[in-house]
Amino acid sequence: MKKYILNKNYLIPLFLGIMIFSMLFTACDNSDSSEGGGEITITKVFLEDVNSSVPDREVNFARLGQLLRIEGSGFKGLRKVYINGYSTYFNVVFVTDKSMLVSVSADTPILDADPSVRNTIRFENDNNETIYSFEIRAGKPIITNVSNTMPNVGETITVKGSGLTEVSKVIFPGNVEVTSGITSDEDGEFFTVAMPNGVSDIGGSLYVQTSNGGVYSPAYFNFKKGIILDFDGNGTQGYWSTSTIPGMITPTDLGSASIGQTNLSHGKYVPHRPDRIASISAATTRATEVWTAGTGVDNWRTQLTPYIPADTPLDQVAFQFDIYVPDAWKDSGYLKICTINNFNGGAWSGGVYNYIPWLIDGKSVAFQTTGWVTITIPFNKFYQWSKADFTFETVLAYREAATYQNFGIWFENADVKMKDVLGTDSAVEFASKPTTVKVYTDNWRIVSLDTPVYDDFAN
Repeated sequence: MKKYILNKNYLIPLFLGIMIFSMLFTACDNSDSSEGGGEITITKVFLEDVNSSVPDREVNFARLGQLLRIEGSGFKGLRKVYINGYSTYFNVVFVTDKSMLVSVSADTPILDADPSVRNTIRFENDNNETIYSFEIRAGKPIITNVSNTMPNVGETITVKGSGLTEVSKVIFPGNVEVTSGITSDEDGEFFTVAMPNGVSDIGGSLYVQTSNGGVYSPAYFNFKKGIILDFDGNGTQGYWSTSTIPGMITPTDLGSASIGQTNLSHGKYVPHRPDRIASISAATTRATEVWTAGTGVDNWRTQLTPYIPADTPLDQVAFQFDIYVPDAWKDSGYLKICTINNFNGGAWSGGVYNYIPWLIDGKSVAFQTTGWVTITIPFNKFYQWSKADFTFETVLAYREAATYQNFGIWFENADVKMKDVLGTDSAVEFASKPTTVKVYTDNWRIVSLDTPVYDDFAN
């Protein structure tokens, strides 16, 4: 007769899987356990996670939806378990006198919990109860946007996401720690904090400590090493005669007066409709244009690959710039972002991206900013590289093979067809109109979108 022996490495995941399945599908009332009723003690709490390298880990906190194994004594006869005051279901099949399983319900209150019961688990039987202090957190916090990733010192930035509750600390690149002056949204959708002195010019990620744990932003904050043109000495502007190209923006067109609110301009910046152009006519595909110096001057490989390796996946590399639009912009006009100077007006293919901030879900919605905000466009959104997986090397080689290696932005006032925007059949079209909109940009830069992963149990 053959003997089959189960490897112990498979027993824990198998056992936990059976328990979870049973907890989901076994309908058994807590009152079925009628024995016991003695004193209840809690000694340890473990997190059960079959996907972790440590599937049975002792912990001092848990998140909504997680399964806990609780060790102690006196669990026989257990009637009720309250987590943060919320009556929580448990299956008596998985209750012994010294151990039990309970899952933290997704309906468990966190910030809304009464302060007297927040971060507690209460156990009750017929004769006794015990309250155990234990931290309960919501899902892991997430950062989706930083309003300005290159602010002036002292300016306030807004960090958006989810789970950003009760932010107690922000660490900026260069290990600059801020613990005061932080304002958190009650729903955890954003917080504000001022830019401190001493933040590293090499840039990196923000680290944020919340009541739900830690979280990192992408590594794009204050990355000044990635600037390809800021009109103040970093990078070189290229331009040609305005007599042959009236829309060519030259250094004499640049602005320098301080503009914006909350987040102000940095030195010089480019107006995409200079004062000398009163209005941009409809159906004008190359209304104005501004470029870097290009061939023989720009060298992305030398400048950027020490910080962003050439083999970095393209969804982890982005073009980033700051924009200020003081008046409502809608219905017409967009910025064509060109990786080289080799395109015709109206192009929706090649190494370009058409930035249309007023086009939201197929509708024209006014776009306006009170100050300078940061726009981030991953390179895998550029039409040339949007259909397959590429690396940063692809963009570097594409530019190096070009005759005219100028990187630039046009203001284009052409018709916008949804079939071009979506790449699918659509009859919806926004016909261009004459426009006097004021659009300013600055601090053109290439950044990394690499985001460190916060580990609840790093130590």
